[in-house]
Amino acid sequence: MLQRAGLPYERFQHDGDLAADAALALSQGRIIGWCQGGSEYGPRAFGHRSVIADPRSADIKDVLNAKVKFREGFRPFAPSVLAEAASQVFEFDAPSPYMSFVAPVRVEWRARVPGIVHIDGTARIQTVDARHEPLYYRLIEAFHQHTGIPLVLNTSFNLRGMPIVESPYDALRCFLFTEMDRLYLGRFRLTSPSHDALFFALAPGWRYIMESHGGRGGAGPHAVALCGPSA
Repeated sequence: MLQRAGLPYERFQHDGDLAADAALALSQGRIIGWCQGGSEYGPRAFGHRSVIADPRSADIKDVLNAKVKFREGFRPFAPSVLAEAASQVFEFDAPSPYMSFVAPVRVEWRARVPGIVHIDGTARIQTVDARHEPLYYRLIEAFHQHTGIPLVLNTSFNLRGMPIVESPYDALRCFLFTEMDRLYLGRFRLTSPSHDALFFALAPGWRYIMESHGGRGGAGPHAVALCGPSA
C-alpha cells in the first residue's frame, strides 16, 4: 500500500526503536498518528488508534482542533499517563485504563501540562501499564525520559463526525487530510508530504460535477462537487 501511494517511509526493526523515534518527535513538538495492533471501537482511543501530541504546549489544543480534528475550539483533550506516575500528576490513585474517571490535575502540574488541563482544572485520565499496553507504555516512558513528563496528550485517530480509523488505509487517508506531522503505522514511519505534492483520485464509480452559482444563464463562479455511484 505504501509503495503504491508513492510516499517515502522508513521501517524500524524493533518496537523499542519505533517508540524511541516517536517519543523524540513528540518532544520536538510534532503531532503524530499512532496506528498499532488491533483496532479499537467506541468513542475513545487508548493507544491503538490515537493522535498523540506534547501536553506541554499551551497552544496544542487550538492546533489540534483547527488542523487535525476540524472541530470546535473549546473541545478538550485527555492524557495517557504511566500508571505508576498518575498520583503524582493528578489527585487520583486508581487504575483508569479506559478513561472512565475525571480528576483534578495537581496545582503544581497545571502549568507544566496545559494541553490536557480542562477549564475547570481537571482531566479525563487514561492510566497505561506495561503489562497490558507494552508498546504504548514504551512510547510514554521514552517521552518521559526526554522531557520529565510522564504523560502524553491522546485523542482518537479520526476527523470530526467520523469513526475512529480501523485499517491501515483508513489511517493513511486520515493522515493525508490533516496537518499531522508523522504517521507511525505498525513499524513504518511516514512523514507528512507537502500538500502541493499531493493529488486526489476518485474511487471507482465516483465522478466530479461542475456546479454553477451565477444565477440565470449559468454565468459566474463554479464549484466542484463529488457524485457517488448511486446518484
